[in-house]
Amino acid sequence: MSPRVQQIVTTLFESDRGDTLPELLCEECLRALPVSGVGLALMTDEGHQGVVAATNGPARLLEELQYTLGEGPCLDASREGRPVLQPDLAQTGPGRWPIFGPAMHDAGVAAIFVIPLQVGAIRLGVLSLYRDTSGSLDREQLADALAFADAAAIVLLHLQDQVEPGEGLHPQLVDASGSQAEIHQSTGFIAVQAAVGLTEALLILRARAFSENRPIVDVARDVLARKLKFHSGDDPRG
Repeated sequence: MSPRVQQIVTTLFESDRGDTLPELLCEECLRALPVSGVGLALMTDEGHQGVVAATNGPARLLEELQYTLGEGPCLDASREGRPVLQPDLAQTGPGRWPIFGPAMHDAGVAAIFVIPLQVGAIRLGVLSLYRDTSGSLDREQLADALAFADAAAIVLLHLQDQVEPGEGLHPQLVDASGSQAEIHQSTGFIAVQAAVGLTEALLILRARAFSENRPIVDVARDVLARKLKFHSGDDPRG
């Protein structure tokens, strides 16, 4: 563990503030780096996926929107196992994130830096840094961002180490996993109602969430609460 990572971890564990460790990490990262928003998401090989913490509403909405759309830098970084560094989103080709790209522009995001959290071959999640002005992180800033990513991995592992095997996720991580479970369950509901496969059912759920400008988990909860029903012939494209 580098001295900088040790410093970050010590600051988090010695804090007497009431926030969760993931929330504290995002806030410390926001203070240390020239960014306007920070998000921490869980994405594991076991299928746990979702936002664990974010420094503000826009950062959380952008994190959640990527799961709604099934595209974005967080998903790319996790899947590819390497950072996604976009210092000027205006220069990003429209084909990379055809829907999420314009959404970031509308939210005032000009640059984004996403670092995967990985221990060996084990995927844990991603740390996302949003900026409202374009421009690269310099060498020292990027090194600090990588240190915060290492600290984030330590935090996630520390929390999960407190849980007995087979007992699920630590309470500070449950919201992320719970959201994904609700999405999976509602996808099954839609598949039955609309007489489609699970892949198309997920497309229908994503399309409804996007058309209503709502987080996908909110729409999923409406499906599970029987407030929203689908029928055979529903078009996922709207």
